[in-house]
Amino acid sequence: MSTPDPENNVLYELKVEVEIELTQAVASHPEEEMALPITEWLFDPTDVEREEIGERGLLDAVEVLEDGPPPGPRAEA
Repeated sequence: MSTPDPENNVLYELKVEVEIELTQAVASHPEEEMALPITEWLFDPTDVEREEIGERGLLDAVEVLEDGPPPGPRAEA
C-alpha cells in the first residue's frame, strides 16, 4: 500500500473548498439584488461577481496543478 501524496490531498481539499464557495456565490443571485434599491441590498452584487471571477481563476489553477507535473526545482541553464 502506498502512502497518499500530501500535496495532492491539499489540492483536492482546496478544490472542494473553492467549488463550495463558487456554488454559494452563484446561488446568491447577485443579478436579483441589483434590481432592488441600494438600501435593501444584503450584499454588494459587484463584490459577489468579483469573488466568483477570482474563485473560477483559483479553480482553474488547481486543475492545472492537478494535471501537470508536480512543481519542483527548475533545471539551471
